[in-house]
Amino acid sequence: MVGKKNSRGALSIVAEEVKESSGCIRRGRIHNVAETAARIKRLVLELQNKLPNLRIEKVYIGIGGQSLRSIDHSEVRTIRADAFVSEEDIQLLNEQCKSYRPEMSDVLAIAPPVYYLDDKRTSNPVGVSCRRIEARYKLVVGQPIIRKSIINSIEQQAGITVAGIIVSPLALAEAILTRNEKELGCAVIDFGAGVTSIVVYKNGYLAYLGVIPLGSDLITRDLTSLRLVESEAERLKITYGNAKPNENQEGSISLDTVDGIGTRKINLSEIDMVVEARAKEIVQNVYARIEENKLTNALGAGIVLVGGGASLKNLQELIRDTFKLQEVRYSAIRKGLVDDASDKVSDPRYMSALSLLLQGTESCVGPVRRKQEEPAPAPPVQPVEPVKEPEPEPERIEPERDREEEQRQNRRTQKRGGIFGSFGRIARGLFDEE
Repeated sequence: MVGKKNSRGALSIVAEEVKESSGCIRRGRIHNVAETAARIKRLVLELQNKLPNLRIEKVYIGIGGQSLRSIDHSEVRTIRADAFVSEEDIQLLNEQCKSYRPEMSDVLAIAPPVYYLDDKRTSNPVGVSCRRIEARYKLVVGQPIIRKSIINSIEQQAGITVAGIIVSPLALAEAILTRNEKELGCAVIDFGAGVTSIVVYKNGYLAYLGVIPLGSDLITRDLTSLRLVESEAERLKITYGNAKPNENQEGSISLDTVDGIGTRKINLSEIDMVVEARAKEIVQNVYARIEENKLTNALGAGIVLVGGGASLKNLQELIRDTFKLQEVRYSAIRKGLVDDASDKVSDPRYMSALSLLLQGTESCVGPVRRKQEEPAPAPPVQPVEPVKEPEPEPERIEPERDREEEQRQNRRTQKRGGIFGSFGRIARGLFDEE
């Protein structure tokens, strides 16, 4: 998806494209680097055709693989007895946290910390006197292979610069939840294709983030056991799938046989049995994660459902019964964030991409590089014959005068004689030639 922000920061959708990724991305992780690079490159080219005179130079990537989880980390700093907590103290704590490297994990995001001054919680520590300040962080970590696979697939093979790697569940919760919902306590459950992500906020801060390696694609796979191809199973799941069906469900549907000649019937009760069993398994795993972190009683603002798998019929009712909680609802991007009246704002399939665009801070497009016209070759230089200056005519000497001069020279040479005479004759010859 390509978006543009106006002066108020509201986002408008410029272009979008969708590519199937089940063959190259599994459980939120890149499975086939080469195939992923090829599909992303094709995706960018199709978006490029919708952007006249602009070229896509960078992309933001959202991640939400099964290894993502939140961990606790604390940084402590001692303050002088006669001093107050300063902005410099807060900055030093943040720098210390950024330099922390957990074993066998890669830090992908750092949530804002909760501060404790002399073991007392405070929301604004700057300017307060204390002897000890502690910052308790929630770090979102994952396997190092996640970042490496993205860089290898997007930058090295597809040739596209990565502007940033964003944790999708956090971006989605930021785009959906209000400040009051975070304060009261709220969970965002994203039922994706390959995984189910959970984000819980309490008292205004991130309390938990986790990913369950179970998604709605498992329901489709289970339905293929009814002698259905995957595309037909996906269609039946969307059309007839029910997370909490009636006990006395009756009726059947007619389907074409594999050879396409005849038809066969499938009872709706068979479809309901498969869908209900897998939906219960996913919801019970979600409940177990939240219960494990002692947050089931901290959801004053309830549960928000997002993601393509959340459109399953009666999923709300199943979650209400499991959590013993009435406040379970679907949600959309908060008003004012997206300057667009289209249905994509509330469509679960587009909400994740919209939330990533809202997190973007730098421009990812540039002008189209047009091929420069080569200058016309210069005409060949014609050789120019140098103009020869007329040689001066040698001075003409009359013969009689010439002979008299020669005789006088000979007489002077004879008087000198010896070596000097020979040298004089040689020299005179040289000068004469000169």
